[in-house]
Formats: sequence, structure tokens, C-alpha cells
Amino acid sequence: MIHYNDKYLRKLEKEILFAYDCSCCVFDDYTHQGCLLELRKNILNEQALTRKNQEELLPYIVAFNDALRDALKYLYDRAHELYTTICAIQPGIELEAKCLLANQYPSLHPFQNDSRQELWEAISDTGWNPLYESGVTNSLLLPHDIDMSFDEFIGMKCDMPNWNERLDQKLTKDLHLINAFHNLFDHTNFALTDFIFCRDFDLEYSINCTDKTTYKEEHI
Repeated sequence: MIHYNDKYLRKLEKEILFAYDCSCCVFDDYTHQGCLLELRKNILNEQALTRKNQEELLPYIVAFNDALRDALKYLYDRAHELYTTICAIQPGIELEAKCLLANQYPSLHPFQNDSRQELWEAISDTGWNPLYESGVTNSLLLPHDIDMSFDEFIGMKCDMPNWNERLDQKLTKDLHLINAFHNLFDHTNFALTDFIFCRDFDLEYSINCTDKTTYKEEHI
């Protein structure tokens, strides 16, 4: 059981929200804010990574991994479609496609209160969470990545295609987790129980021509 109402965690999250709401301050150095998020992540993950809790969370891990793979497949196919279509009109363009967790706090999350949306926005802020800047994984760059297969994009063309570091190895040995799961879990300031309840994603496409950049967004 994850103790979302633990008094120390509540105090930490209150400090995060206070700092995030402090509109009178302009932060040039986000080290302090990043440390707050990292501390919160470590507290929640310490609870989540017990064997018992991992067993309870396993269905959500599987469902999230499947939903994330589907979102990345849609992104991959759509990016190639856009690139081919636009190149026929404007050769020499560059296209960057990235996938992010939806802006809305996950409705499936078992803990809900009035501050959750603002906390979600703070965690998702790339100033506070810099390794999230490219989204859930490295962005897809075309034409640079034009020959990259989808399996390569999601990290499934390796000797052991199961990105389950720090999870129970026996419990998760057959899950075929993708590298975007690993990136969120190991390299960003999201706690495991922040993102595994997410089923919606925001997709961004940046199309760079010689004299301008245009953006296209989708929510899936």
C-alpha cells in the first residue's frame, strides 16, 4: 500500500507547490526544485518497490507499458506520414516528433485531491524535470532517424528487450517493458506511481523549414 497521505510526504508536496506557485521569483537555477522532486520520487519509489506493492501495481505497469507502446507506434507512423507528405511539397524539411504524458492528472490514480493537478504540472515542468524535455523518450528526428525501425525506436532490438532495472527481476521478467518506461522510471523525476496510471498522451510535431518552424499537436 502506498501511503500518499503520509504527513512528511504531504509537507514535502506542500513545499513543492509553494515553490511552484511563487510567481514573484524567477529561477535561473532549478537545482533546489529538482532536489525536491527527486526526494519525493525516492520516498514514493521506496514504498512502491517492495515485493508486495510491486505485485499489486503489476497490472497497472503492464497496462501503462501497453498504452505507451501504442502511443509511440501512432507517433512513429504519423511522423513518417507527415514527413513524406510535406517533403513532397517542401523538400529539405526536418521533423521532430515527441510524446509526453497528458497534461491532465491521471483520472485512474487512486489518490485524488484538489492539489493533484497543480502538482502534476510542477512535476511535468521541464525546468524542474529537465530530462523530460524530449518527452517520455528521445524524440524522433526525421530524416536523421528515417531508417530506424519502430522496434529500434522503443528499444526492443537488444539482447535482453526488457527494461526492468530496479524492478523485481522475477516478477517482471516476461513483461517486455520498453525503453520509454525505463526513461521515465530511471531518468526523470516522476515516481513510478505518478505515471503508471496515465493512459492519455500528448504528441508534438515540430516541422522546420528554411525560414520557419510550425507545430502540430495531438492528444490520444
